[in-house]
Amino acid sequence: MSSQSFSPGPQTPPPAGRRPRVAVVFGGRSSEHGISVVTAGAVLRAIDRTAYDVLPIGITADGRWALTADDPERMAIADRALPNVEQLAESDTGSVLLPFEPDNREVVYSEPGSVPKVLGEVDVVFPMLHGPYGEDGTIQGLLDLAGVPYVGSGVLASAVGMDKEYMKRVFTSFGLPVGPYTVVRPREWERDENAARKRIVDFAGDHGWPVFVKPARAGSSFGITKVDDLAGLDEAIAEARRHDPKIIVEALLRGREIECGVLEFEDGPRASLPAEIPPATAHDFYDFEAKYIDSAEGVVPAPLTDEQTRRVQELAVRAFDAASCEGLVRADFFLLDSGEFVINEINTMPGFTPISMYPRMWEASGVGYPELVDRLIRAALRRSTGLR
Repeated sequence: MSSQSFSPGPQTPPPAGRRPRVAVVFGGRSSEHGISVVTAGAVLRAIDRTAYDVLPIGITADGRWALTADDPERMAIADRALPNVEQLAESDTGSVLLPFEPDNREVVYSEPGSVPKVLGEVDVVFPMLHGPYGEDGTIQGLLDLAGVPYVGSGVLASAVGMDKEYMKRVFTSFGLPVGPYTVVRPREWERDENAARKRIVDFAGDHGWPVFVKPARAGSSFGITKVDDLAGLDEAIAEARRHDPKIIVEALLRGREIECGVLEFEDGPRASLPAEIPPATAHDFYDFEAKYIDSAEGVVPAPLTDEQTRRVQELAVRAFDAASCEGLVRADFFLLDSGEFVINEINTMPGFTPISMYPRMWEASGVGYPELVDRLIRAALRRSTGLR
């Protein structure tokens, strides 16, 4: 059998005299569409326009890739309402087409009945997509096929970071501590709904109420319900399955919520100072409204001992490496009453809104928002395309 080389493709620098061109892609088909638009607005505001040319591309809720206005001010939460790509699109029908050949990075804009217009080459994509159809490895695979470098993790790490079940399985295999959980897959629910429900009830019997019922593949706390007893279980399952047919049920872990950011530097990943999410007061837990609408404040840096800080930073980098992540990760932990850290999950594309914890943790660690965005773009430009 003949051997075949799978060496990574070299990164092609932009022509002399031209700034690298960054396509910021946002919106998408997931329930996190609106918060993705908010995040992209903050990134567009921070990108150094003397160092980079920028092309904003929004994906509508129904999947159309639209050319959008480069207007961060219209991409913020207003009157407790999230923005959307349809409000920013320059046309109701025009579509942006990415290249599908590794040697061609020209982006084309097409309107029905008009001659397609070449928008120029793109050197790197900043995919500000949250949730399925973006953060889960789908756009990463598309960009890998096109040979276009991008910010953040590749296909595998993105998929693992989106699926809470397999994320926990990977962490366990690398010796990272995780809390008790059980998973109900779509086929199990469809085959025998009563048996699937009984498994959740048995899990609660083993670990105690309350439990958290979650979509297995969603973010921004969408679809999560804290269930205090049997009476609330069916409604919680229905809410989780509204976002994802696969659900995960987690035991309540009593302790402090601690987060830590990981960022790829030239010499490898480093961890930020950690943050603490204080106990929710107006909300039952740290849900979507607490995070994004009511601007719940985290404490940065977290009031931990030096030993605890070192420990959570070590675990965050280990989680980054275990899932083969690149670029950035926010790792979320519980500091139990016993003093042990348990990792809850990672986010391979955490929020970048002005109140998001990831940028705040790095700012406290000496990396301001514009530098953070610049480091992520430069890290993507350094990486080769293809297998690596």
